[in-house]
Amino acid sequence: MTARSVAEVVALYDAWANDPYDETVTQLDHALQTAALARRASASPELVAAALLHDVGHLLELAMGHRFDPSDECDRAHEARGAAFLTHLFPTTVTLPIALHVEAKRYRVATDSHYANTLSAGSRASLFRQGGGHSPDEAITFLALAGAPEAIELRGWDDDGKVEGLTIEPFDTYLELLESVARPVLSR
Repeated sequence: MTARSVAEVVALYDAWANDPYDETVTQLDHALQTAALARRASASPELVAAALLHDVGHLLELAMGHRFDPSDECDRAHEARGAAFLTHLFPTTVTLPIALHVEAKRYRVATDSHYANTLSAGSRASLFRQGGGHSPDEAITFLALAGAPEAIELRGWDDDGKVEGLTIEPFDTYLELLESVARPVLSR
């Protein structure tokens, strides 16, 4: 399943983004907070779009009937599913950071001794399912990937975008941005 229009992506958010995230916020709140942090950092439009859409794979899981279960030991690879869903609609400057944001967490755990302590309970639990911190070889391989620096940036916003009750701009304030970075033929 791949997105053919921004409207299709928006419909997925309309249908599923009010479900709880594995934190104290909804999927929508987390997406909007992450995107707001990217905007505040003057990120490129593509990276703001990636921040907004980075967990779209979770929404696809919800649409397929998979509810979050903290006792589930299986990693559903939401980052790969989300990037694949968006790959025909958005350029790699959007999809690569999405595809790599979990690996960025694993990298940061391996290279920053304090980072793991800053993760939310949900992120610590998913880290175990996602393979834990990188080995030294995995870290070197990750850094060599196109999109790795942007994924590391996205990861920081992702980690900070979990504040309960925070007032932020609504999803529709990002529609023009999404349309502007979407591939023209497919975005309408």
